[in-house]
Amino acid sequence: MRKLSNVIGIDDAPFARAHRGDVPIIGVITTRARVDGIVRSRVRRDGTNSTERIASLVCDGKFVEHLQAVILQGIALAGFNVVDIHRLHALCARPVLVVARKKPRMGAIKRALINNVPGGHKKWALIEKAGPMEPVEGIWVQRAGLGLREAKDLIRTTTVHGALPEPLRMAHLIAGAYVDGESRGRA
Repeated sequence: MRKLSNVIGIDDAPFARAHRGDVPIIGVITTRARVDGIVRSRVRRDGTNSTERIASLVCDGKFVEHLQAVILQGIALAGFNVVDIHRLHALCARPVLVVARKKPRMGAIKRALINNVPGGHKKWALIEKAGPMEPVEGIWVQRAGLGLREAKDLIRTTTVHGALPEPLRMAHLIAGAYVDGESRGRA
């Protein structure tokens, strides 16, 4: 089993409910718990460009040679800009792990997408294509390009404080500070 230690964790910045337009996303690159770099981009609120923007952060930057995996804080950024994790895996040739603190209420997500979001049926299809959320190490995951044992090892290798892998924890804190001037919320 391969050890994945050089990873990028990506999270979106907070935004107002009424906000329309682009939302910042932050990526933190780590080797185990050491920060090796920080990148940023933007994705459209409830849009369709998250897969391409993340692929650009991962595949086009100076860290591309060292990155071994991508960890996302949820399958959607900026509201319902759903990431096609299998396409992202294919574009970047890196495993993709989606992490959630608790099991999502899929029925509520489906209703919200289909009833309130343009292109909701296509976005729901991407979520279904990603597969069911699975419990691993006290959190829930979806995965592309890695087995369940590899996902468990990746979480164990990258988690230092709390339940979330350190690159995600740091991306969350930095994204909050980037927008609000200081971090907020649970990290």
